[in-house]
Amino acid sequence: MPRRREVPKREIQPDPRHGSMIAAKFIHSIMKDGKKSVAERIFYKAMDSIEEKTGQSGVAVFKQAVVNVKPVLEVKSRRVGGATYQVPVEVRPERRQALAFRWIISFAKARSEKSFSDRLSAELLSASKNEGAAIRKKEETHRMADANKAFSHYRW
Repeated sequence: MPRRREVPKREIQPDPRHGSMIAAKFIHSIMKDGKKSVAERIFYKAMDSIEEKTGQSGVAVFKQAVVNVKPVLEVKSRRVGGATYQVPVEVRPERRQALAFRWIISFAKARSEKSFSDRLSAELLSASKNEGAAIRKKEETHRMADANKAFSHYRW
């Protein structure tokens, strides 16, 4: 973090197909080695697959999945005296979205479908129905925060 001034947030362009900012950020999260066209192809193929399977708009299912995966609380380590406590804290909105993206992508990679677009579409579908590995991760995070509620007075 800089000491002098706040770093300005970069403006990102909405994705060309759906005009959605959240979809553009998700495409950036998928991207590896600056290959944006590959990431776009994967995302749009996953959206088409979702539309075929459900008959709903792919972006609507995607947005619902992201909302379902976003965590509200997480634990942060806080050292007090000689002990380290897991202190529950609220998650900032930008971090909520970043964590949701990260969890969806990582658990999609761990799935067993053939192509990554198939894995991604399956993970997004399950997350939109409040099931799947990304939802389990969110619930586990909330459980840890709930279990350590006694240490919430150490919040800083």
